[in-house]
Amino acid sequence: MKDRYINPFTGFGFKRIFGEEPNKDLLIDFLNSLLRGKETIKDLTYSNSEHQGRLEIDRKAVFDLYCVNEKGEKFIVEIQKTKQKFFKDRSVYYSTFPIMKQAEQGEWTFELKAVYMIAILDFTFDDEDRDKTVVSHVQLMDTRTRRIFYDKLAFVYLQMPNFNKGEDELEDQFDKWLYVFKNLHKLNSRPQRLQERVFEKLFSIAEIAKFSPDEAQEYENSLMVYRDLKNSIDTARAEGKAEGRAEGEAEKAFNTANVMIRNGEKDEKIVLYTGLTIEQVRELRNRN
Repeated sequence: MKDRYINPFTGFGFKRIFGEEPNKDLLIDFLNSLLRGKETIKDLTYSNSEHQGRLEIDRKAVFDLYCVNEKGEKFIVEIQKTKQKFFKDRSVYYSTFPIMKQAEQGEWTFELKAVYMIAILDFTFDDEDRDKTVVSHVQLMDTRTRRIFYDKLAFVYLQMPNFNKGEDELEDQFDKWLYVFKNLHKLNSRPQRLQERVFEKLFSIAEIAKFSPDEAQEYENSLMVYRDLKNSIDTARAEGKAEGRAEGEAEKAFNTANVMIRNGEKDEKIVLYTGLTIEQVRELRNRN
């Protein structure tokens, strides 16, 4: 039986829920539940997700979502399907773009608006597996006093494999959002605990049967790429574990493909050298 609702970890699924102007109330509700009262977002404006460095020769960054609230605070929201060796480094690097863009010409006091880097992960960090952390909220801290040194830069990582609450265990709105991310594509109907209007809208726009033929095909393509990535990684890890190898061949292929993409190689050459499909290479290219 085919799924009734989209998988949020596909490129199409994530953008369908959070990346379209008519649905930005869903993103606002999710972010407010994540911030837990520290900030209350009333409105968001979607901004260009592609950012160039100061010079044309500088490396660029392409975010999944980039938006600004009514106070001018910046939010980068990333969905990450597979583990990357330097993902923490990448997220810190990404945060520098909205910081750098705030520089003003002429006299400037260096006052900055807050920047939030939020990553929804379909994997766990190896160094945090033991305590089954779901939410990691990271800020600059004075290591002596344990006090926050700078509160305008925050990194929030959601390790979704570690979220295992059932419907009856959901305690608040944030729990409900995590439950949706983890289970949406497995559900046949909207759970009783998710009766708020925001989830009524989400389940309506996530229903695959309501897609146009073009939308349905785009989602199928996106789902195929997601499954290929997951299957390749899972298979390689299983083989690597059996043979005593720490890194799977698939992960090496993806790392090689990323390097080739950043060096300007063509898709066909990357396919030839790595053994990845053309769809996988295009998906990786979109994320570089």
